[in-house]
This record gives sequence, structure tokens and C-alpha cells, in this order.
Amino acid sequence: MTGHWRLIALDMDGTLLRPDETISDENRRWIQRAREAGLEVTLATGRMMRGLVPALVQELGLTAPVVTGNGGEVWMPDGSLVERHVMAADDVRWLLALAREHRVHHWGSAAEALFRAGTFPEQVEAYTWVKFGFESDDPVRLRVIWDQLQAAGRFELTNSHPSNIEVNPAGVNKATGLATVCRILGIRAAEVIAMGDGLNDVPMLRWAGLGIAMGNAQPWVKEAADEVTEHHLADGVAKAIERILGAGALS
Repeated sequence: MTGHWRLIALDMDGTLLRPDETISDENRRWIQRAREAGLEVTLATGRMMRGLVPALVQELGLTAPVVTGNGGEVWMPDGSLVERHVMAADDVRWLLALAREHRVHHWGSAAEALFRAGTFPEQVEAYTWVKFGFESDDPVRLRVIWDQLQAAGRFELTNSHPSNIEVNPAGVNKATGLATVCRILGIRAAEVIAMGDGLNDVPMLRWAGLGIAMGNAQPWVKEAADEVTEHHLADGVAKAIERILGAGALS
């Protein structure tokens, strides 16, 4: 064990992954070294538990529960669901209407499938909705949508990129998901290291004992973090882990 650190929580896109959705050799090597040193490693992502997420869990041999859907779900590595926070069908209808009113691209992440603009089912109540998203290159339009969502008072608002808004039920975020992971593992927040680059990572960066922003992170994410590591294309995850494992002062 290195100092008092017991868990490293990694965002995926813009943090762990390269643009081609692969993990660099350096990142993989230092994640393995962290695990050999006694630290658990998990993923805390806006993605859902399908496709790339379970593939990475298997590739890295992770044994800790993982957080998906920006905290909307927590899963055991074997694919069994621990918890899920769902959006009401009426809220999904309202969000759809808002997206169409402002003529922006939008998507909805349900437990059963991902729906994009033009593909949403008529019977939204037939699905289990975890997250909704808006996307636009027009920051003014996004600001208007953000203000309307905030005024509604029943949503958790974040983004994974400046061009989008990601919506979960109020009080649901990566920090709440990691709190569940920690309860399962018997770990305290003070023993957690979290790394990320987007606004959706801010709750867990502030909650964790050590919050590390990527060099490519949005400015307000860096402000919320305790430290800033290298750009994700320069193996920022590996550089941070190397520093943690080699610097007793950080513990």
C-alpha cells in the first residue's frame, strides 16, 4: 500500500483513453503498478455499461465496482447491477420538448439502448432512462437551455465537453456513485484519488482525498482540482500515478 491511498477513480474520455478509444502502454503499465502496490482502480464515466466499458474492465482486470452514466449506475465488474437512479418519463418528455424547441442535437441514455435525435421511442415510459444530453456549437443557445434546466430545480447538470449539457436526476453524480463504491470496498473518501477533465468530473474531484485534473481539462475543472497532471495524450494518468507511487509526501 502506498501511503493511505486505496482507490484510483478514472474518467475515460479525455482522461484514460486516447482518441481511438484505446489505452496507451504507459497508462496501462502504471495502472498495473498501482494495483501491484495495493491500490484498487475503477472507472467513473459518463458512458453506460455496454460496449467499451465492460471491455475495459476486462482488459484491465479491474476488481472494484465501476460508476457509469455520470453516477446514474454502479456495477460490479461481473456485470451485476448495484444501483440505478432513473429519470421520470415525464421529465424525459420535457427534456425532449426543450431540445426540439431550441433545435439542438440531443440524446438519451436508457438502460436498454442509446437514443439520438430522430430515434426516440414514442412510448418513453417503456424504457429506463438514466441520462439525457444536449449538444450545440452555439454557446449562447446552450446557456439558455442550461438556465431553463437549472430553473426547473430537479436536475443535476454537467458536461463532458464545452459543447454539451448532460442531465441526471438531481443529486446524482460521479461522487455519489463513488461513495457507493467506497461503501462496498470499505474505503473512505479521503483514501480516494480521482482524475478527470470535464465538468462531470468536478463533483468527484472535490469529493476525493486527491482530485487531479488532466492538462487538457476545462479551466474550471483545473480550478476545482488539487493538482493538474499532463495532457491525456501525453499519458497524464501514468504521470500522475508514477508521481503518487514515488512521492511519499503526497500520502
